Amino acid sequence: MSSQIAGVLQLTALIAALGLAYRPLGDYMAKVYSSEKHYKPEKWIYKAIGANPAAEMRWPAYLRGVLAFSAVSVLFLYLMQRVQGSLPGSLGFSSIDPDQAFNTAASFVANTNWQSYYGEQAMGHVVQTGGLAVQNFVSAAVGMAVAVALVRGFARSRSGELGNFWADLVRGTVRILLPISVIGAIVLVACGAIQNFSGIHQVGQFMGGTQEWNGGAVASQEAIKELGTNGGGYFNANSAHPFENPNALSNLFEIFLILLIPFALTRTFGRMVGSLKQGYAILGTMAVIWVGFVALMMWTEFAHRGPAFEIAGGAMEGKETRFGIAGSSLFAVSTTLTSTGAVNSFHSSYTGFGGGITMLGMQLGEIAPGGVGSGLYGMLIMAIIAVFIAGLMVGRTPEYLGKKIGTRQIKFAACYILVTPALVLGFTAVAMALPTPGNSMTNTGAHGFSEILYAYTSGANNNGSAFAGLNADTQWFNTTIGIAMLLGRFLPMVFVLALAGSLAEQKPVPETAGTLRTDKPLYVGLLVGTILIITGLTYFPALALGPLAEGLAS
Repeated sequence: MSSQIAGVLQLTALIAALGLAYRPLGDYMAKVYSSEKHYKPEKWIYKAIGANPAAEMRWPAYLRGVLAFSAVSVLFLYLMQRVQGSLPGSLGFSSIDPDQAFNTAASFVANTNWQSYYGEQAMGHVVQTGGLAVQNFVSAAVGMAVAVALVRGFARSRSGELGNFWADLVRGTVRILLPISVIGAIVLVACGAIQNFSGIHQVGQFMGGTQEWNGGAVASQEAIKELGTNGGGYFNANSAHPFENPNALSNLFEIFLILLIPFALTRTFGRMVGSLKQGYAILGTMAVIWVGFVALMMWTEFAHRGPAFEIAGGAMEGKETRFGIAGSSLFAVSTTLTSTGAVNSFHSSYTGFGGGITMLGMQLGEIAPGGVGSGLYGMLIMAIIAVFIAGLMVGRTPEYLGKKIGTRQIKFAACYILVTPALVLGFTAVAMALPTPGNSMTNTGAHGFSEILYAYTSGANNNGSAFAGLNADTQWFNTTIGIAMLLGRFLPMVFVLALAGSLAEQKPVPETAGTLRTDKPLYVGLLVGTILIITGLTYFPALALGPLAEGLAS
């Protein structure tokens, strides 16, 4: 069997598995966020934090909950790293330096999981499980809560109320993320991933020195790392490490976990707004972009140019032989089109165009299907932009799901799509202009520029993957990427929740013969085109200096 056929079979099996899970999981999540019942463990949590889960919140109160919880999480995780040397189960590792502790705390709370440290050489069991793994759950639940609040904005009228943040946070964690992660961890252990609390073991000699490995609760963290589109690896090699991702079956299962909730949330959206067809339209848009990127990546990486590629069967540099080109390409596209950031190969070693595809996937806003929650609300923002453009072309006041898209709504949407490009391009320009950041580049020329552009793209878009050539463990990069991650996560949420509040206050307008049908293939095409054109106009000059220049020169 050729590698190309194997890749098609993997893609087919993945789509089939996602299709089987789509309806039951999407309907279940809609019931979770619509239920008025509170389970006993949830009541204990509400009592402990002093929250009233039945109290409805308008968007400013909902936003205050998001920001307050996230600020406390950053502080808690920062302090935990700073005192690691005094904690039990630290495996003898010292406390983390202030700049790196800030970067890591911001990273995991922002659902980015950018890592400027070697996991197996820096973090002990307590920080890994009690700090990082906990944030893998709750940061994902925060994103889902904000998405559900926006959906309620479309579904409700004349109220301005978006639900209760604390109830959404707890339910998302307890009823959705936790049970699926338990099942996922069991599957990964069965595939060969490790799950223990052992110390550091010497496993033999390597290149004249001693090779050591430490154990850890890897399978459980790997499950929520992928399911919650987090991406932070227990080991520096991330999902290329055999303890995290042992074989081709575990690799396909991890890709399934990455895509599971973001795709299924479109069904949840359709169910909650009372129109499954609307959910299918959003799903179709996501699927078209995702499949297109997978096909383009496989074509690029399988291309035979020169004797080295012909002997290897494609661009095998930086890829695991356990997964091959197909499994690596499928993983790379899925992790960069979501906010996961996990890697089973090193994107810096991809072809020039292949590296550019991973970068472009993040620059789209990670909406195909995007991160848990963030992908859905990002796509709905783009849906509003597409409706607005269509309205301009035909001279009608734009409407989406029975809500008028006026000046106020389009301002919120415009601010949303401008935040991350401003952060990415601004920080990249400053880093390239200053002398010190450039010293962290491994390469020069177009590839060196791509290393820095990729880093800020990954940070501001809350992805977390790295181009694997940049030394980011410096005060400059730890600080600036940390700031980019926080602003790139929470500033867009401000505009999303403000938009949700303005929509929830509106009275639905009746559908007429002149209303744009947003559940038809024509609209899906319009939405795909809007996404690609906006991204192309924003990032094309920067991409031309990096991956495009490198690809054309090869």
